[in-house]
Amino acid sequence: MILVDTSVWIELLNRKPRLNISEKDLLEFCTCGPVLQEVLQVLRDDPPADAFRELFSALPLLSDPLTKSAFLLASDIYRGGRRKGFTIRASADCLIAAIAIENRVPVWHRDRDFDVIAKFTDLRVIERD
Repeated sequence: MILVDTSVWIELLNRKPRLNISEKDLLEFCTCGPVLQEVLQVLRDDPPADAFRELFSALPLLSDPLTKSAFLLASDIYRGGRRKGFTIRASADCLIAAIAIENRVPVWHRDRDFDVIAKFTDLRVIERD
């Protein structure tokens, strides 16, 4: 399984041609509550968005419901980064990273926060075109 971050979904929704996704890839994808919220809140109210919303909502959802340990790990990630001199711009990325770490899945992203987090945690990241 691969936890796909909002940054990748936004590129896909904007029809960026450089992302090559196969049907087989889609079967490996999963999401989590914070990504679900971030992606769905930017969708328009039209039939194509409704179709995407239905398919996206069918992805496996990690850490549902979110546990207290995920929030504690997310806060540790944020504070650990600051102690090491790293700036993490979005606390939601710390929570997404915590979910990925707890579930032992990599994160596919287009967001530099995950590269920073991977420098000082067990987070595994995927960057592919």
